[in-house]
Amino acid sequence: MTSAAPTTATATAAAGPGLVTGRGGLSAAVVEALRHGGPPQYAPGAVLKADPWGEDLQLALYLLYELHYRGFAGVDDEREWDPDLLRLRQALEARFLHALRTGVSGTPTSVEETFAPLLVEPLDLSGSLSHRLATRGELWQLREYAALRSLYHLKEADPHVWVIPRLTGRAKAAMAAIEYDEFGAGHPDRIHARLFGALMSDLGLDPAYGRYLDQAPAPLLATVNLMSLFGLHRALRGALVGHFACLEVTSSPGSRRLATAMRRCGAGPAAQHFYTEHVEADAVHEHVVRHDVIGGLLTDEPHLEPDIAFGCAATLLLEDRLTDHLHTAWEQGHSALRTPLPAA
Repeated sequence: MTSAAPTTATATAAAGPGLVTGRGGLSAAVVEALRHGGPPQYAPGAVLKADPWGEDLQLALYLLYELHYRGFAGVDDEREWDPDLLRLRQALEARFLHALRTGVSGTPTSVEETFAPLLVEPLDLSGSLSHRLATRGELWQLREYAALRSLYHLKEADPHVWVIPRLTGRAKAAMAAIEYDEFGAGHPDRIHARLFGALMSDLGLDPAYGRYLDQAPAPLLATVNLMSLFGLHRALRGALVGHFACLEVTSSPGSRRLATAMRRCGAGPAAQHFYTEHVEADAVHEHVVRHDVIGGLLTDEPHLEPDIAFGCAATLLLEDRLTDHLHTAWEQGHSALRTPLPAA
């Protein structure tokens, strides 16, 4: 006898990645709630006591945000809008957002002052992660870097799409044009997330979506959570534009160095192609996002200028924290992941 076809919700949930083990009371509560149903159970005051940069809070946020992307295998799609999970997410977001605003206090609030330093290649690149990988990185470090970045690059551009309905006129048209390129300009094989999957295969990594969540430390999770935080809140639309602009402005030089790193370490052609593609594409995107997306948004809503500056500053803050984490681990000769990768 043929079994009944699964419901749409069940089929969709089964397509997502598997849940991981919690890293503290809050993330364990989220995992338990998603795995067995019911509201998350955590100690009173746990959110206020949690380290906003720590493993527990960042993983809990990541798990809750992922419900708005592909969800998790075996988790009902209806949990995306579960009021108890949303209530916890709101509390975690408030803690994270406060830490971000505190961390960037004293930085410029104008777009010109914020982006001017990013438009000039610094003379001293010693602190640059891409420079390190290009000049003295080893293959195992490139593999770790790719595994970590896969948590974003396999959903590349997805969080930024959320801002399009919140824009109008020139800003909306320009943002849609950039996103069209990110999603392959009509060609599935050119979708940037698919190109990154090919890069991972070249490096002997598993290109499955969300595969390396369990290995990713908090500094990496925070960089992905930032995009989801900005993307899911209309009130933070200016910050999301600032974040997106910061990525595009800094992408081309960094991608050029990473392409060099891939060639130097003998990575395959797909690994090199991902970054050479970004050198060309993001050089064009950088001009469009500054002049048309930001320019159009400021024409329509000039009061959002401090938010755009905040989005850029918060991005740089979290990228610096991740860079410090990787530099420290690699200088000490050990893995920057929570558990090392198996050999290629």
